[in-house]
Amino acid sequence: MTDQHSFETLAIHAGNTADPLTGAVVPPIYQVSTYKQDGVGGLRGGYEYSRSANPTRTALEENLAALEGGRRGLAFASGLAAEDCLLRTLLAPGDHVVIPNDAYGGTFRLFAKVVSRWGVEFSVADTSDPAAVRAAVTPRTKVIWVETPSNPLLGITDIAAVADIARTAGARLVVDNTFASPYLQQPLALGADIVVHSTTKYMGGHSDVVGGALIANDPELAEELAYHQNAMGAIAGPFDAWLVLRGIKTLAVRMDRHSENATRVTDMLTSHPKVTKVLYPGLPEHPGHETAAKQMKAFGGMVSFRIKGGEEAAVEVCNRAKLFTLGESLGGVESLIEHPGRMTHASVAGSALEVPADLVRLSVGIESGDDLLADLKQALG
Repeated sequence: MTDQHSFETLAIHAGNTADPLTGAVVPPIYQVSTYKQDGVGGLRGGYEYSRSANPTRTALEENLAALEGGRRGLAFASGLAAEDCLLRTLLAPGDHVVIPNDAYGGTFRLFAKVVSRWGVEFSVADTSDPAAVRAAVTPRTKVIWVETPSNPLLGITDIAAVADIARTAGARLVVDNTFASPYLQQPLALGADIVVHSTTKYMGGHSDVVGGALIANDPELAEELAYHQNAMGAIAGPFDAWLVLRGIKTLAVRMDRHSENATRVTDMLTSHPKVTKVLYPGLPEHPGHETAAKQMKAFGGMVSFRIKGGEEAAVEVCNRAKLFTLGESLGGVESLIEHPGRMTHASVAGSALEVPADLVRLSVGIESGDDLLADLKQALG
């Protein structure tokens, strides 16, 4: 596979080489821990132990790199495992990180409760405002961390603008691309240094696997990340890697349907009398709409909204939904609904990242749009 192939073709074929032994068109699940050597140090294909490398994981990592336009992809046991590896590779005691004022609760917990214990400091900034990012940078800043769209308020960051700030500061720009997926947005092409994914979400796409990924362009940086991946060991197992690789094959068609359904949902919500605000970058009134339209192919399947009646009303909407499953996570073919304040973002309560109590977050699936609208209308009452 080459860069000349379209995304849809790469999603199906990159890393998916037919098995040389049988001709199987799907890479086998190499459920193995160790490999026979042809004499001491005589490795077949470079494989010696599956923490260091496994053929099924290699197939996924090649696919990830191709889809993000990177030099190397690395697959992990979870998105947070990928983030942990990245931060321990890039940071040392005394370093500083700029993080967004809207981000996944687990990411904030990693910075606030784990990384800070190593002597790494962080500042919170509104990354949708390049001036705010620039103001938060210090001489010790080594990483600027961005989510776009952000979780759960769907904020948009101008990746190219923040990449310029990071280069000027001598810092690395990390972009969590989980909400968009590489089908809708490719941060490396816009100047990011590293892309992070929870492959649990849109990449896997079927709520049946937990995984994470890092993709980088700089070969030296990629080698450092790979060294730490092996040294720390939180790698994706072969079956998990196989599931993510299978899910990616339909990523393009799924993201088209997610975006289409989400647009219909936002159209309904914006006119509903019980909804006070809809957060979706596809709306012209969204403050990041122009930037999103510039750097994204479409606007994705995540929608958040605020409701009259405050926290209890928001919780009741979540409880009344029937087709939208009440649950955490996102990005699967089935639609999910949740209350971020009490669920995915409980860890940011009392911090600068605390989310509104009247907020409901939707992961809009690929079911019938008519059925999804009917369920939301009855849940809203």
